[in-house]
Amino acid sequence: MAIAGTVGIVVMCRRCLETDKARAERAQRMKEKEIRALADRIASYGRTVHRRYPTGDVVVGENDLAAQLRKRPDIVGTALNLLLGEQKVQKAPLNGYWKLNV
Repeated sequence: MAIAGTVGIVVMCRRCLETDKARAERAQRMKEKEIRALADRIASYGRTVHRRYPTGDVVVGENDLAAQLRKRPDIVGTALNLLLGEQKVQKAPLNGYWKLNV
């Protein structure tokens, strides 16, 4: 119990003494990690839908996907752009829609 309390105090002191630059870098790393996790969830969602409906393409809208995953549409768009760079999605002809490559 005493060790856990000590660790908690050390973590709190470390955060209090952290510089603005270090705080910003930590926030950026956490955001990148969140976007990566969301991109993985989107890819997993695409595979699940494709298993359920094996014929045809999996096309999703940014706003619909954001509601489905309970995330903001701008974060979903960023995650989809990350997947676009990895060639796991393609932009659909309709604005705001994406084809998931599964």
